[in-house]
Amino acid sequence: MSQPMRDSLRYDTAVQRVIEILIDSQDGLATVGERLRNQSLKQYFFTESLLRAQFIEELEMALRQRGVSTFWEKVGAAATLHRTWTRIKSKFTEGDHTLLVTAEQGEDTVTEVYSRALESYLPASIREILTAQEAHIELVHEFLKTERDRPNGNGQNGGDHGARKAPSLVLTARHSSHN
Repeated sequence: MSQPMRDSLRYDTAVQRVIEILIDSQDGLATVGERLRNQSLKQYFFTESLLRAQFIEELEMALRQRGVSTFWEKVGAAATLHRTWTRIKSKFTEGDHTLLVTAEQGEDTVTEVYSRALESYLPASIREILTAQEAHIELVHEFLKTERDRPNGNGQNGGDHGARKAPSLVLTARHSSHN
């Protein structure tokens, strides 16, 4: 096998892994969103889930433009187990804190997959997409850590009080960095 073909497979594989984790992440964010009590955070999680679907489409389109037509549209076993554990924990714990901890752990995994992909050989157009998406995901990750660590501001009492307005700022940062 020639060197260009191996490079092609490496970047395809790296991007396919990102797509796979985005599918897992999209479902995971929706799962957490369904269980949150804090309405602002609930809306944020649903919005982020939809944005992950856009990320998937953006990457699939970039691969199609480079001649890739087959995609791994599967959900990983680890992600399924993580979501099941989230559902179980949310039934036996009070407040949103546990869900935020679980979501933040999921974002750790997403960030790792993006970092590994960006270490690969990538065509410039795909690297640009992944870099912009990773920047947004890092902002989301930081927001989740802040919300997780904030006393009484994360919906532990089931109310909407104390929720930061940062979710919309995070989304604005993503859209402005991509346009």
